[in-house]
Amino acid sequence: MKLPICIFDAKNAVLCPQCEGKVDTGELTQADVDASIILANIAKSTNEIENFTLYSCKEFEGNFVLSLAKNDIMAIRQSRTLYRRLQDQFKSKIWLVEAEETDKKFIEDLFFPTKILSINSVWAPGGIQKTKAVVSGKWTSRFPIDTEKVVRIVKNARNLDIEIEFEDKR
Repeated sequence: MKLPICIFDAKNAVLCPQCEGKVDTGELTQADVDASIILANIAKSTNEIENFTLYSCKEFEGNFVLSLAKNDIMAIRQSRTLYRRLQDQFKSKIWLVEAEETDKKFIEDLFFPTKILSINSVWAPGGIQKTKAVVSGKWTSRFPIDTEKVVRIVKNARNLDIEIEFEDKR
């Protein structure tokens, strides 16, 4: 398992001086530390997580955005029990995104399993970039993804102003 902090630190939930220094300088966040410890704890009883690579974790308003390797995300998405186990260990909603991905792929990952039909960016006067995502289908009160949370996560993580529309108007 590859984590932002040392494996030993993650398994024992105590930071060494080197990792503590990274947190103090801002190279690592407290969310990186928390996610590493949680994944190490789950790995003790779940072999699937042993080979995972966590690049980073960001926390926004209680939402954890986990940047993982592509194969790790696929493994989680294919196993409902693994996803539930991860979700249960974190205090609130987890969002799985690929590390080092484009803005478009980042938005698509946040909306998984819903299909995104298009993502377009335009420059408004004053140098402001606006992004619009068109989601397949139509919005209902039972839509599984909180679009307002997605808007806030995209703003905080990528500093993009995003507008979300549905293919079929309400």
